Amino acid sequence: MAEEYMLIALELSKKALPHCLPNPPVGCVLVKDGQVVGQGFTQVIGGNHAEVEALNSYTGDLAGVTAYVTLEPCSFVGRTPACAARLAHSGLKHLVLAMLDPDSRNNGKGLAMLQHAGINVELGICEAQASAFLSPYLLKPE
Repeated sequence: MAEEYMLIALELSKKALPHCLPNPPVGCVLVKDGQVVGQGFTQVIGGNHAEVEALNSYTGDLAGVTAYVTLEPCSFVGRTPACAARLAHSGLKHLVLAMLDPDSRNNGKGLAMLQHAGINVELGICEAQASAFLSPYLLKPE
């Protein structure tokens, strides 16, 4: 089932294009009891990222919710607050992540923030598909 939800998130990420550029097109779905209860994708530059859009779309209790995200949540403050920090303070306890962000400002730092906050993170679900789609839009490590 994890693959199914990640593929939904990947399809959502395509809706971000071209308006999200130069940010990568990321998708996020929230799943509770086998049902998609929230979703989001990266908005125009300076707007919400996928994770924040998904959290904002769901007004219920996050207990038992799993987030499926196509790219590691950002750990740094730029035009928007860090998504990893928002997730860390949301009450979410489980997150499934397709791939790490190769951007040197992030690469593993978002994952570490989530884990430090007690969020159980599964990494690598549909990584090949996410990487194939996202690669042209990602900053490479320095």
